[in-house]
Amino acid sequence: MGTPFFLLDIDGVLIPFPTKDGDTPPTHVRHDVVPTGRNPEDPVTIWLDPTHGPLLMDVARSGLVTPAWCTSWRQDAAGMIGPLLGIPAFPYVDLPRPRITTSHPHGYLWKRDHVAVWTKEAPVAWIDDDFTHLDHEWAARRTAAGLPTLLIQPDPCIGLLSAHVARMLEWASALPSGESMETRSQGEPKPVDVA
Repeated sequence: MGTPFFLLDIDGVLIPFPTKDGDTPPTHVRHDVVPTGRNPEDPVTIWLDPTHGPLLMDVARSGLVTPAWCTSWRQDAAGMIGPLLGIPAFPYVDLPRPRITTSHPHGYLWKRDHVAVWTKEAPVAWIDDDFTHLDHEWAARRTAAGLPTLLIQPDPCIGLLSAHVARMLEWASALPSGESMETRSQGEPKPVDVA
């Protein structure tokens, strides 16, 4: 069995959504960024926890998983969010830009079908704040078919906690070991230099 993927969302995971009172966690630092295609005079304000950078670097250095972004930030995850946290350019799932009005147009998270294609038959741990019961059923079916799949769903107003990462690493360390995942074809993940 190859090294499992560790797929990481950003909004609601690394960037928490404000509470009903408009508050964000006091641990997070404000940044103004200009995503690809956006007018530089109209930046987006985000909040990031600086402790997430070292936490994610520890995950990458563990060798237990292959980190990859799975977010609507797409290439900006690697080129913009990662550098703000001091982490290298992890690969990313190249998600399309669907014309949808809900994250669950078919009752499950819209990213899921793309993740299934991208990960192929690799084990996967996926942290996202927007799963439905249908996503959890998909993960259970995938696991039952011999493709271990772990979904972790943080509170979107709190985001990623060290306990989420510890749970994921515990899951990954319990998997049967195998050869490291080989470099895949263009557009798919390649080894990440975390030295």
